[in-house]
Amino acid sequence: MSKIVLATGNQGKVKELASLLATHQLEIVPQSDFNVPDVAETGTTFVENAIIKARHAAKITGLPTIADDSGLEVDALNGAPGVYSARYASDITENPSDDDNTNKLLNALKDTPDEQRSARFHCVLVYMQHENDPTPIICHGVWQGSISRTKQGDQGFGYDPIFWQSDLQLSSAQLPRELKNKLSHRGQALAKLVKKLTTA
Repeated sequence: MSKIVLATGNQGKVKELASLLATHQLEIVPQSDFNVPDVAETGTTFVENAIIKARHAAKITGLPTIADDSGLEVDALNGAPGVYSARYASDITENPSDDDNTNKLLNALKDTPDEQRSARFHCVLVYMQHENDPTPIICHGVWQGSISRTKQGDQGFGYDPIFWQSDLQLSSAQLPRELKNKLSHRGQALAKLVKKLTTA
């Protein structure tokens, strides 16, 4: 089984990606197993940040690496929180929790009518064979939805409890894992990545 480092400290992402890749004879190992410290995400796009993280982990571990950079884009907020999704509430608290971020977002949209609460999750996955890989594989997934007025469900992580799927009348945090993996931005990006890795 091929071993690939996942360049994230987010256990939710490790769990999600490991379950998606388990059937493809690819063993996902979190960068924490190698004591890889977090790297500053200085990029202004999901692609830049994913490459920064992948290169950093590949350099330290000497192994092929997958890095994910993802976030939520809300139309009524001109695309915010975007690349700052994980630290959206950092102006309120130094290390914002998922609750801090979702509460800030709900508050920012409290006067926004339902029909103007459209949003989408983006996920960019980058695969680098080594730190100097000149042609990293880059895959992008997008998941359309809207922002609900209250948190619903306890599955998932991040903004899942307020990311509403109107056709299913469920939040992302209420979806069974198999369905979420099929629909989600991360699931879409990973399906593209797996296809490229297994046909290369």
